[in-house]
Amino acid sequence: MYPPRSGSRQGKKRSSRRRRRRAWAWINVALLLMITAALAYLFMDDRAQRSAAPPPAASAAASSPEADAGAAPDAVATPEAEVTATPQPSTPEPAQAETPAAQATPEPTAEATATPVPSEQAAASETPPVAQATPATAGNPGGLVSGLPENNTGKTVKLSFAGDIIFSGKAGALLEQKGYDYSYSALDGMFKKDDLTVVNLETPITTRGVGAKNKQFVFKGPPKALDALKAAGIDAVNLANNHTLDQGEEGLLDTLKHLNDRGIPHVGAGKNSQEAYSAQYFERKGIKIALLGFTRVMPVIEWKAETGKPGLASVYDSAEALKAIAAAKQKADLVVVVVHWGRERMEQYDKTQQGLGRSFIDAGADLVMGGHPHVLQGIEPYKGKWIAYSTGNFIFTRGSVPATWETAVFQAECSKQGQCSLTLKPMDAELAQPVPMNEADGQLLLHRMQSISSGLIRVRNDGTVVQAVK
Repeated sequence: MYPPRSGSRQGKKRSSRRRRRRAWAWINVALLLMITAALAYLFMDDRAQRSAAPPPAASAAASSPEADAGAAPDAVATPEAEVTATPQPSTPEPAQAETPAAQATPEPTAEATATPVPSEQAAASETPPVAQATPATAGNPGGLVSGLPENNTGKTVKLSFAGDIIFSGKAGALLEQKGYDYSYSALDGMFKKDDLTVVNLETPITTRGVGAKNKQFVFKGPPKALDALKAAGIDAVNLANNHTLDQGEEGLLDTLKHLNDRGIPHVGAGKNSQEAYSAQYFERKGIKIALLGFTRVMPVIEWKAETGKPGLASVYDSAEALKAIAAAKQKADLVVVVVHWGRERMEQYDKTQQGLGRSFIDAGADLVMGGHPHVLQGIEPYKGKWIAYSTGNFIFTRGSVPATWETAVFQAECSKQGQCSLTLKPMDAELAQPVPMNEADGQLLLHRMQSISSGLIRVRNDGTVVQAVK
């Protein structure tokens, strides 16, 4: 027998209701996913925008904890505390209004909010954020391939770049025992075999000064450390970083004097803004090289050099730096920029770094070498030039974060036309001493450098970096 028609109709209605309920359920799920994605995008975009803000005023002078840094005796905390601290953004952002003894608290997922300094707000327009690590063809407008042409027959110069150097904390204590030449004893005279070697001097060189207040890690290095540095073949230092004024303006002026007394050129800081933003020039094998240094990491805005005021060459607003690069390009065959930027212990460079690095090349730089994160970061080819985002540590303390134990010397061979090859020399960053890696560990580091460069480069077994042209 057939069921009554009314029962059939009721079954169809129930089935129809079930289908409608399922459809509404899927629609609700889709809407929730879309709302979640939109909120996540807005949160990430807000973080990116806030990371471009300028540093705070002097009253909020707390510095972000740095990976593996060794503190001077007058530091607030011990060096061991730094290696376990949560990474902080490169641009600290407490409010501009003066509040006594304000100190930033590390947060794993959020950055401090800020009221931008009005005179610095142009920074966003000077270095517009761009998408991070795009494919090679998009990251190299104009189709130019970075590197020396294979048929190059002209003269070239070899340049070496190494990471952060300090003479404080455990590193300083060890060097007092072993002598300051201990730091270079495993390098086999590497820096004497090239034409120009540049490092980032991450500490004031002084026996005086007053330690920066409300700053967690305050460094100081003895003048005698510079004698071993020069004897090792290091030709110039960058001072544009977040520790150069750890001992105040007195410590900065002492640093300049001790470097000048030993004939060690320096960039990125000076007695006034004109000196801080000026290039140093070197003549090697008939090729004129201009070197400039800048920082986008300062605890407080007062560290910036001004007319008649000692300080650093800041690129929170990059207008003055871009002008200096363009002026140097008019006088030199090869323009090199060393820059302090990025986030500590983050292997991926961010949009602010990328936008700023590209703007340097657009202004006339031929090579950009970055530092501050205390770990190695990727390499990007751009318009036939190289941007190396972080060279890591070099002569430093050694803590509990394995990524900070690995570093490299970045060697560039450059022509008079501003074309450069790039080669990596893997190193172990031991306590106060860089040591060349063994073959197996070196190959692992080279492969990792290729992987964190987002497919933009290939690194050959000998450390040679080539653009991954698609």
